[in-house]
Amino acid sequence: MQTPTYLAAELRLPTNWLDYTILGIYFVVVLGVGFAARASVKTSLDFFLSGRSLPAWITGLAFIAANLGATEILGMAANSAQYGVYTTHWYWVGAIPAMVFLGLVMMPFYYGSKVRSVPEFLLLRFDKSAHLLSSILFAFAAVLIAGVNLYALAIVVEALLGWPQWVAIVVAGFFVLAYITLGGLSSAIYNEVLQFFVILAALIPLSILALKKVGGWDGLSDTLTASRGDDFMTAWGGTGIGDANPLGANWLTIVLGLGFVLSFGYWTTNFAEVQRALSARNLSAAQRTPLIAAFPKIFIVFLVMIPGLVAAALIPRFGTPESGYQYNDAIPYLMQDLLPNGVLGIAVTGLLAAFMAGMAANVSSFNTVFTNDIWARYVVRGRDDGYYVRFGRIITAVGVLASIGTAFLASAFSNIMAYLQTLFSFFNVPMFVVFIIGMFWKRASMKSGFWGLLAGTTAAMVNYFVIYREGIVDIPSDQGANFVSAIAGFVAGAVVMVAVSLFTAPKPTADLQGLVYGTRSPGMAEPPAVGDEAWYRKPALLGWGAVILAAACYIPFSF
Repeated sequence: MQTPTYLAAELRLPTNWLDYTILGIYFVVVLGVGFAARASVKTSLDFFLSGRSLPAWITGLAFIAANLGATEILGMAANSAQYGVYTTHWYWVGAIPAMVFLGLVMMPFYYGSKVRSVPEFLLLRFDKSAHLLSSILFAFAAVLIAGVNLYALAIVVEALLGWPQWVAIVVAGFFVLAYITLGGLSSAIYNEVLQFFVILAALIPLSILALKKVGGWDGLSDTLTASRGDDFMTAWGGTGIGDANPLGANWLTIVLGLGFVLSFGYWTTNFAEVQRALSARNLSAAQRTPLIAAFPKIFIVFLVMIPGLVAAALIPRFGTPESGYQYNDAIPYLMQDLLPNGVLGIAVTGLLAAFMAGMAANVSSFNTVFTNDIWARYVVRGRDDGYYVRFGRIITAVGVLASIGTAFLASAFSNIMAYLQTLFSFFNVPMFVVFIIGMFWKRASMKSGFWGLLAGTTAAMVNYFVIYREGIVDIPSDQGANFVSAIAGFVAGAVVMVAVSLFTAPKPTADLQGLVYGTRSPGMAEPPAVGDEAWYRKPALLGWGAVILAAACYIPFSF
């Protein structure tokens, strides 16, 4: 673990009335969207899944915006300042294949089974014990991840605008609470679409001005190659097995730990993302949701990687105590140094939009899982629909308050991405192994889901807290430890699931229709809606196009 996450004390933005006006307009629009969406909330399906009525382009942009939180903005810029072009792996091998797999393979099962959440799928495929454990783990993880976004927002606002952290936390928490409570998931999704464009409006000018500052890409590459070595500006240099590199990982752990286990665990089972696809108006739109999101995901890496690289080029030993800056300072430092007023207001608004999008995605998924999968299933059953809508609004407030309480757990990490990846290895990877085995192996028994999930979570935590943190095995970095933890959690979960399945009864074949590969449910057989049969809307074309484009992006950075 590294030193605490505080932005450099000298970071202060020269904001004026124009910047605050832009920020104020944004907050007014956010609340306006919440009030407008309130009129459409009449049932619990409307509140938690937008009535399954949204078009694919809306859900696709919301899907990617939900990911554009602290993980993406500060975290990936910090990754780039620390590890260089290795950051591309989190996108081209660590996101795109999993997003395509979700759209082409898993969404027909999710959407066709008409589940309202990811844990509910485990109830249908396994039993109540697997469902309850996965619901509790997901709810806990959602609050922790929402807290990361809220904490990141607070430290940035304090450092850049001079607001006390508690003011930033209360203000951001209030606005997220207000628009989700008012309009439910529809409000969150439409605000995420708005936030997506605000974020781009912030990052594009920052990246262009940053490159200009260092003499373009060639000047940036020459500077960092001279100071950090040849491998810093390549994607695969120095990743041979046994080679030393800052990432503390080789090509095998990158491909298996990040590209398969962590990536598939996050993108295919994280309900904060999947919920956006489940709100689509039909199966075709649900499948296209992550596939549409994959295309901007391919290129967003440049908007977060370039600021991190430029910060590392401009300040010697950036990220070390001697420099006075930590890795998370990369984007705020460049905002202070490069942006004029007006553009600065847009950039600050973009940062706040990113943090609020990440927080809102996790809070909206938390209230859905807690209400439907825990409260309505095991605590208060059989009440009228209006009761659960009211309870959903109450638990949203509880989720926001809990996120405030967990926000400062992130302070132990100087690289926010490392903290997020740690959480993903604990919670998403074990859930993924249960899903993937249950979805592709009919013999996986009802009891194997619970024990596989428990074993995977325990193994990942033991590897991180005991083997890595106690120094039993020397792993150079938090990120390298996360890759190993993810692999350990996946292997342990898979082994235990197979062992338990061999000694316990499988689920009757008749109960597996639409839940296991090779079977179908009525919801998976719906004909394409008018217009969805067009060639450019074919999920297979979109999916394989994204994979080929991502692979091609590696070529300029491989030598």
